[in-house]
Amino acid sequence: MDWDERYRRGEAADEKPHPLFVEFVSDLKPGRALDVACGLGRHALWLAGRGWRVTAVDSSRVAIEILRQRSAEQGVIIESHVADLECREFSIEPNSYDLIVICNYLQRDLFAPIKAGIREGGTALIVIPMVDDNPNIKPMNPAYLLGSGELRSEFEGWELIHYSESRRAAGRRTTAEMIARRRFGQNP
Repeated sequence: MDWDERYRRGEAADEKPHPLFVEFVSDLKPGRALDVACGLGRHALWLAGRGWRVTAVDSSRVAIEILRQRSAEQGVIIESHVADLECREFSIEPNSYDLIVICNYLQRDLFAPIKAGIREGGTALIVIPMVDDNPNIKPMNPAYLLGSGELRSEFEGWELIHYSESRRAAGRRTTAEMIARRRFGQNP
């Protein structure tokens, strides 16, 4: 799938942050945030506009160019990187972020660096599509879909603020949604 081409055509251009994200993050004190596989940066822009110091990373050069243009237009600063996460072109610094956001992206070997990258008291907010046997749902490569309970088990021992495996609307794929906080004194 050529994400640069999709972004050029205006696909995947949802500019509104995920509702769960807005609901939860609105009450947080701004700090340092990482938006993993940020796409056009809907979450990064929202955070930066509310005083967060944001780092955003995506493999699509076009998406990052659009994000940089939008951040300039909105007068916010976002540290943005074009990097292929699967090739390890971006490293998540340990104990560096108060919030790490992942929406609609699954790379299982990133869970450990994400957990290590969150400071004590910091939060992971993750929304990822799941395996769904509904025949009305568009098929996807199962390598990019979570199994039931998988996300929860990745963050075992963390304080679960929110966890759901549900379908938001008819014709939509089931998703796992999680907000998990790293406890003080807890190893990642």
